[in-house]
Amino acid sequence: MADCNNCPAKDNCTSQDICTIKNNPYNFVKNIIGVMSGKGGVGKSTISALIAKDLKNKGYRVGVMDADITGPSIPRLFQIEDKRAAANEKGIIPITTKEGIKVISLNLLMEEEDKPVIWRGPILSGIVQQFWTDVLWEELDYLIIDMPPGTGDVALTVMQSIPLSGIIMVSVPQDLVSMIVAKAINMTKKLNIPILGIVENMSYVLCPDCNKRIQIFDGENTDQFLKEYGLSLIGELPMVKDIANISVNGNSELTDEVRNIFDSISNRIITTLN
Repeated sequence: MADCNNCPAKDNCTSQDICTIKNNPYNFVKNIIGVMSGKGGVGKSTISALIAKDLKNKGYRVGVMDADITGPSIPRLFQIEDKRAAANEKGIIPITTKEGIKVISLNLLMEEEDKPVIWRGPILSGIVQQFWTDVLWEELDYLIIDMPPGTGDVALTVMQSIPLSGIIMVSVPQDLVSMIVAKAINMTKKLNIPILGIVENMSYVLCPDCNKRIQIFDGENTDQFLKEYGLSLIGELPMVKDIANISVNGNSELTDEVRNIFDSISNRIITTLN
């Protein structure tokens, strides 16, 4: 039987007798949000980082777990350089960013960040479990989990061994109504994890002269797709260089439009979970 005393799902859980989730007795995390995509290259990690930054700006205690073990990019997105996570008798101590966000990533445990991780699925899954059970997150209002792309072993481990409050699904316009996203949605639903909404990245380009939105891809089937799966589109992000460059500039150069979009996304998360 799991230790339910400090589990984020304890008030809504109906399976205490059969639950196998392990929780760290030193941690008290209120809400855990997985950020997922059907495939790589859609900006999932960047969106994870920017959601975390916006929640922190609103005054919440925030952490980010980089569960994309073979492609960890969270440290760079938070401009964490030449730092390694330490440990004490209670567990692994995450790195705290200059904004005050707690971060753990495999790259923060390795001597050289560019060395490849040549491990099989069970080892990768074990590392992700340790990021939940062995890291000293302590008291957090929100833990954002940057999940690996797709529906493989590690994504399944996150969903089965960490008490997720909900999932944010990230896509791009040409993939949103595709089989790839449908697989990720159906996996999440089969495991009874709420989908908080879909964020569409690279949704449009802003004309530099007239500031008009230019839709790059035809999205006429999007509404039908969302209705079929009972989902909401909670954010449409433009294709702009300031989002792509947050690993260099942080979020200091984000346009007001992008800031407002993430303000709306985080408000939706807060309203839904509280």
